[in-house]
Amino acid sequence: MSRARAAIILAAGQGKRMKSETPKMLHKMGGRALVDWSIALARDLNCARTVVVIPPNAAALEERVTSVLGAGSTAIQDVPRGTGDAAKSAAAALANFDGDVVVYFGDTPLIRVETLARMFAAREAGSDVVVLAFHADDPTGYGRIITDAAGEFVKNVEHRDANKDELAVNLCNAGALVADAKTLFKLLAELGNDNAQEEYYLTDIPGMARTAAMKVGIVEAREEELLGVNSRAQLADAEAAFQKRAREAAMEAGVTLIDPGSVFFSYDTVIEPDAIIEPHVFFGTGVKIGAGATIHAYCHFERTEVGPKSEIGPFARFRPGAKLAAKVKIGNFVEVKNSNFGEGAKASHLAYIGDADVGPRANIGAGTIVCNYDGFDKY
Repeated sequence: MSRARAAIILAAGQGKRMKSETPKMLHKMGGRALVDWSIALARDLNCARTVVVIPPNAAALEERVTSVLGAGSTAIQDVPRGTGDAAKSAAAALANFDGDVVVYFGDTPLIRVETLARMFAAREAGSDVVVLAFHADDPTGYGRIITDAAGEFVKNVEHRDANKDELAVNLCNAGALVADAKTLFKLLAELGNDNAQEEYYLTDIPGMARTAAMKVGIVEAREEELLGVNSRAQLADAEAAFQKRAREAAMEAGVTLIDPGSVFFSYDTVIEPDAIIEPHVFFGTGVKIGAGATIHAYCHFERTEVGPKSEIGPFARFRPGAKLAAKVKIGNFVEVKNSNFGEGAKASHLAYIGDADVGPRANIGAGTIVCNYDGFDKY
């Protein structure tokens, strides 16, 4: 029987490099805030408890977290004294938890659930502490994980402290780890800050565990999973990686993308098999495209459902609440908002349909505008 699981999400960074009034963790990738990606990861891991460590005076971030996880789901790191201190801030919130805890960074939204699941599996297989590692194409600046001839963990060494042989190692510490709750918080309580920054580093925990004769396991991830977001440029890099992943998944599922690089997905986009997506199409959140539908070029969708074998565009816009049955045709320069189209209905060109019900096989002519707003009410 699997042990109970909990997650500590480190999200207390100030995000100054974002140069934004919006907290870093509320910036979006794939239509979803970074903090929501990290919370969803914990949910997909079946974590019974999740604690998000946030900075002080982060009301918007705290509100977002508690709206999803409920009261008691945040912990505040009063002073930024390193990742180890941030993890320690969650101790009170998990004081009575009996099980295994994963600690990971909230600003690494590309980590796959399968990766952290392998860490839990390694913990249950006998490792006292499991560390996440990756082989870096360019390891400059990363802490190295040093192993023995058998591949067992020996130590973690920071780049600036590494000797020539250690600098040649490209197995790097990703920062995330899994341990039994009691073990984790015991080691965190003993963590020192004898370093140039006088900070408490989470990456020191595996070495402390080995010194205490504990078994330290290593799970490897692909480098692209661990891309951190600390600036607008890195957010764009993460978005590009997400889009690449989403496009590949869509094509693997039987969707034709004529020009994959020009089609943009959201985290919850659903496209059924045999749909054809032409270039320059944007899917906002809450979009479902039915099997066999054709989406012509330059279309934009938000919270819309398109029925099977429908034909859309080019140059069509769908605002929230649009719902199309099967075999509907919406042509060029048609905008649909909060409206239902029955099976086989058409609006072939130059029309605005808002807050309306269009019956099966109806044909909306060119130049039609549904006057759904009189300045006071919408109809």
